[in-house]
Amino acid sequence: MTDQGHRVHDLTPEDVAKGIADGRYLLVDVREPNEVAIEAYPDSVVVPLSGFDPQDIPDPHGKQVVFACRSGKRSVTASLAAQAAGLAYDKHLAGGILGWKAAGLPTKTGG
Repeated sequence: MTDQGHRVHDLTPEDVAKGIADGRYLLVDVREPNEVAIEAYPDSVVVPLSGFDPQDIPDPHGKQVVFACRSGKRSVTASLAAQAAGLAYDKHLAGGILGWKAAGLPTKTGG
């Protein structure tokens, strides 16, 4: 049996933070609005997985899209869904916002 060649690449929080700072990555948070309201990534767009449509992802303008969530599970689901829709979005933040905070990276409140 052949798979579709869909694969999700894990990125560390440090890789993602550097990529955002360098203007290489667009971080797409797929958590729900109530989660984002409590604690959010400093630089991200929110496209909740509950109503996920890859077409809702803003044009990354040459940046690579990186999905993120709380722990790294929903971001894989989002990446696979985007790939199934024909988008080459194959990166996610391994460990999610929990890993992000554990790495000492900043978050913001209020979405």
